[in-house]
Amino acid sequence: MNKKTVKDIDVQGKKVLMRVDFNVPVNDDGSVGDDTRIEAALPTIQYLLEQNASIILMSHLGRPKGEVKPEFTLKPVAAALSAKLGKPVAFAKDSVGEDAQTKAAALQAGEILLLENLRFYAEEEGKGCTDEAKATFTKALASLGEVYVNDAFGTAHRAHASTAGVTEYIEECAAGLLLEKEINYLAKTLEAPEHPFVAIIGGAKISGKIDVVINLMDKCDTILIGGGMAYTFFKAMGQKIGGSIHEDDKMELAKQIMADAKAKGVKFLLPVDNKIGDDFSNDCNTEIVAGDIPDGWEGMDIGPETQKLFAAEIASAKTVVWNGPMGCFEMPTFASGTFTIAQAVADNTECISIIGGGDSVAAIKQAKLDDKITHISTGGGASLELMEGKVLPGLDALSDK
Repeated sequence: MNKKTVKDIDVQGKKVLMRVDFNVPVNDDGSVGDDTRIEAALPTIQYLLEQNASIILMSHLGRPKGEVKPEFTLKPVAAALSAKLGKPVAFAKDSVGEDAQTKAAALQAGEILLLENLRFYAEEEGKGCTDEAKATFTKALASLGEVYVNDAFGTAHRAHASTAGVTEYIEECAAGLLLEKEINYLAKTLEAPEHPFVAIIGGAKISGKIDVVINLMDKCDTILIGGGMAYTFFKAMGQKIGGSIHEDDKMELAKQIMADAKAKGVKFLLPVDNKIGDDFSNDCNTEIVAGDIPDGWEGMDIGPETQKLFAAEIASAKTVVWNGPMGCFEMPTFASGTFTIAQAVADNTECISIIGGGDSVAAIKQAKLDDKITHISTGGGASLELMEGKVLPGLDALSDK
């Protein structure tokens, strides 16, 4: 972590413009459905309050695509945060307009203001607007604070106005405690992992995980492949996969990945059996098959022998990184593979275990095993890009130590 953190800069009594990731589900009654991301931001917020700073929080919610849409308002999040902190959280009905400017200017030490959804402005992402318009928006946003803190790991892989742009207009820019924690766990673990290092890669498609697999191949001892992406590998090997999801245009790539793993001495394990269904539904007929999948059937989960095989590899690991489910775990009929792997990771108390965002996090939480994991990432896309070895723009833009 060669970037300044919030503890490296003087925030005493200052106005702190802070990017958070409050992209949370909001129920029809206006309540927050899952407050995990709000909880994750609390350590930095509380630290700033201890330093007598005033805090101007900014975030996006959903994909309003540059338009004001009431269903994507952050107002319910202000209420949820207020309840957690046990103190008022003011809310501005815009991000850079008169209300935001007036309330930010009036903010006293120890007070908190949450701005309205950044993505109500096309200039935040920079889509369909001129460079001049984006610069005007970014400057207005930056003018609200004296120092800048980015604690939104979930958007650190985006070069948006609130993640990278404002750093051009504010002298001191630092990482929040959550962003620091994410980078320390993900980046540092990937740089110098304890061995054996096992990577579990799942999800629907190879195309979404190509760079992850290629990057991890130079670091891992074992790569376990599950989920829909496994069927592209099977087809590349000449096996029949029935109606299973696959990518015909990735056949040669799949062959190359397997050849590269062999050449590097990496154990590259595909499922040895699969739970298949005759329809994409929870109530379909099911069978366990090893080898070819007959026409009219599709692979939906890893089978029991694969679960044992994968669990044994995980049990001997000193580092485990997991991204992507083993099957259609949203359907109870096909949840066994993903939940068995979750249990195996949780049971290995001797390893550093990192869950890299997305559906894997949902599975760990559904299994109520999240307290047994070393680190659960708050950023799906950002954690993937770190696993790919990429530089995150939101991190790169911060002040160097």
